[in-house]
Amino acid sequence: MKHSSLTGVIPANLIAFNEQLELDEKNYRLHIRHIVNTKGVAGITTNGHAAEVASLTFDEQRRSLNITLDEVSGKVPVICGIYENGTQKAADMAKMAEREGADALLVFPSEVLNFGHQLRPDMAYYHYATVAKATNLPIVAFVYPTTSGLHIPTDHLVKICKEIDNVVAVKEWSNDIFVYEQNYRELKKLDKHISILTSFSKSLLASLCIGADGILSGHGSLIAEIQVHLYEAVKSNDLEKARIIAEKLYPLVQVFYKEPFLDMHNRMKEANVLLGRMEKAYVRPPLQKISEEERNIIDEVIMNARLPQYKEIKK
Repeated sequence: MKHSSLTGVIPANLIAFNEQLELDEKNYRLHIRHIVNTKGVAGITTNGHAAEVASLTFDEQRRSLNITLDEVSGKVPVICGIYENGTQKAADMAKMAEREGADALLVFPSEVLNFGHQLRPDMAYYHYATVAKATNLPIVAFVYPTTSGLHIPTDHLVKICKEIDNVVAVKEWSNDIFVYEQNYRELKKLDKHISILTSFSKSLLASLCIGADGILSGHGSLIAEIQVHLYEAVKSNDLEKARIIAEKLYPLVQVFYKEPFLDMHNRMKEANVLLGRMEKAYVRPPLQKISEEERNIIDEVIMNARLPQYKEIKK
């Protein structure tokens, strides 16, 4: 890997579509440029949930990755999401990402595992092992919420991280602070270093205080600068400062992660438009545009938080 480790704030970018719901390269580049030019950002994740990866074809995912790599231009590591239900398809996607120049991979569990894989731990293990065998790139294993059928229990996760050489990090989205701490402590017992990248956006301060090597979250597509400040405050053991930053973060979390939860990235896309970081907020079905009433609520909360508009950090 060109970059020595997967640590720090690593936002997962959104995707930009035009009115025909095709990839809008101009606005996509504008959005990525904002993230990468935010001081303190240590990497970027593309082709993840925030980028509506489930709706992207193989060719669109390759194009999305290439645009990201070109816009980032080696400033920070680029992690490419591998979101495929078939294990061989995921391995092929991983090969593509490596050929195109990605620095690392974020491998999603297959949704085929949604109905009881915890009783067949060899299935999740084989999925990760097969993708790992197809590439030399470092891999981030994705831990879904405990309420999800795709959640990987701690003992299964430890086995994956311990035995599969190029699994070097975990995106920890268990959304359960007890499980988060359990995963953190058990993984840190390994002789091998595993970076714990919290995605506990609803309770970011709590997870950082338990311990984290970084933050990997779609919320970073909107609030990367706040995440950087919070991460650095906790890292320097300045809890008073961290609490002040968390106070600023709290109302944003209440708006962007409220029910229906599936609208979280729709809301972030609208917020980026309001801040001049994107021009339009088109989303692909089955996602649907949010209401004007909700857009007004978002406008108010981002103005109160004084999030920087694009022109303030443009370089």
